[in-house]
Amino acid sequence: MTWETAVTPRTPRTRRALRLTVYAGENATWHHRPLYSEIVHRAHAAGLAGASVFRGIEGYGASSRIHTSRLLSLSEDLPVAVVVVDAEERIRAFLPRLGELAGRCLVTLDTCEVVRWEEGASRGPDETDPEGKKSL
Repeated sequence: MTWETAVTPRTPRTRRALRLTVYAGENATWHHRPLYSEIVHRAHAAGLAGASVFRGIEGYGASSRIHTSRLLSLSEDLPVAVVVVDAEERIRAFLPRLGELAGRCLVTLDTCEVVRWEEGASRGPDETDPEGKKSL
């Protein structure tokens, strides 16, 4: 048996989604907790599909001060981006919970497509996954 015959074909399925990105400094806090962590925990509590935090190596914001990981003296408060992708209505419903946290951060919304590869018959958009949660 060759590798090609052993692999079950998977079909790519796409769905429209909304990508929420919050840009902040890694030193930004909310009640003594990193702001990015608070955003991730609130997104999780809201049942959003997922959230990731990406740490930048260089950047600047409204202060126009460049922060970089290349120089020890400037390696403080590097940029972070919190990215959340889910259905548009779920992201828009989450925005009020984000407003009090990200008042001075840059927040962007982008339409995107989520691609998933599924085997066999695929679930409809209103059906739940085996764990009983909504998924993209």
